[in-house]
Amino acid sequence: MPIVEFHLRVMRRVWRGMLYSRLGTPLLSLLAVGWGVGLLVDRGTAGGVPWHGSVLPYAVFVVPAILASSAMMTGFGESSWPVFGAIKWQGTYHAMLATPMRTRDVLVGHVAMVGGQLAVGAGAFVALAAPFGVWRSWWVLLTVPVATLTGLAFATIMTAVAARSETEGWFTAIFRVVATPLMLFSGTYFPIESLPAALLPVAWVTPLWHGVEACRALATGLIDMGPLLGHLGALVAFTAVGVVWSARELERRLVR
Repeated sequence: MPIVEFHLRVMRRVWRGMLYSRLGTPLLSLLAVGWGVGLLVDRGTAGGVPWHGSVLPYAVFVVPAILASSAMMTGFGESSWPVFGAIKWQGTYHAMLATPMRTRDVLVGHVAMVGGQLAVGAGAFVALAAPFGVWRSWWVLLTVPVATLTGLAFATIMTAVAARSETEGWFTAIFRVVATPLMLFSGTYFPIESLPAALLPVAWVTPLWHGVEACRALATGLIDMGPLLGHLGALVAFTAVGVVWSARELERRLVR
């Protein structure tokens, strides 16, 4: 597909910086939070954090969630300013539509590009974190597609928001008011059962919570197939809604 080829050519020139940015923050979080804070948590509790009937060392508990939350931030980042710029600043998408390509092709190319970045970043993080002993099961290999799906759930929704926006001022607010609270209150750093009861339904309806729970189950080997399939189904549903919404917004912005 020509649009996918275009994105691949761009990524060939920027892949080093892209990989560094995708791995820098999660690896620092692994060291600072997983091991630094983790040592304090494990000493101050009964050996770790309770999760679904088991007690996990804090690093084992938090690192799969760091993988999922990093995927969320990548999805947000690659579908905010880049999409807005391709529409309003560089006119890249308008140029694509001057060819036989359609808005559907533009969206597919963008989703494929983001999905590729998410998969490469997640795979590299899983490999680099392995020597730290934070993975308890070979099922951890499946966290790569799960993290990719988690990121795409946010990327597709953010693409629709970017296509609808007339100014980029929204994006900083979204990172501060939406992305950061989601990372804090979706079970990333502590079980959501510690939240006030009124906030639990909010966590349940966010894509990140489903991604965190699925990645943690696979990474620890504590798999209950029913809930796991439910989390995966929720991520697929969020992504599907995002694809439909972003397709409509791109069509409205670029064609009508």
